[in-house]
Amino acid sequence: MHTLFKFSVLLLSIVFFNISSYAQESKTDTIKVFGNCNMCKEKIEGSLKEKDGITAKNWDRKTKLLVVTYDAAKISKEQIGQKIADVGYDNQYATATEKAYKKLHSCCQYDRPKQPAGDENK
Repeated sequence: MHTLFKFSVLLLSIVFFNISSYAQESKTDTIKVFGNCNMCKEKIEGSLKEKDGITAKNWDRKTKLLVVTYDAAKISKEQIGQKIADVGYDNQYATATEKAYKKLHSCCQYDRPKQPAGDENK
């Protein structure tokens, strides 16, 4: 019986250690992302995948703000900005290439800032 107790304690310790080592470093940030419409919203939010550590995302077309919750151990806010820029949307962490911007639907082509968004905040 004593051996069974020791085995149970050991097993519970291993399980607890494994669970705690996989705990997420959940973080929420707000990122300025340029865009115009609901099609932009779908594309901006769609560029951010759960497999990359994104747990929640919501872009507001009126305020141009994206609230994103993510696992900071898997992805940084700068990497999130790059993923958004890769699909054509300038933001405070990355600027879309001209090629990516030109691929946007005409209603999604926003007035681009004269300088990369957020350079003064980097």
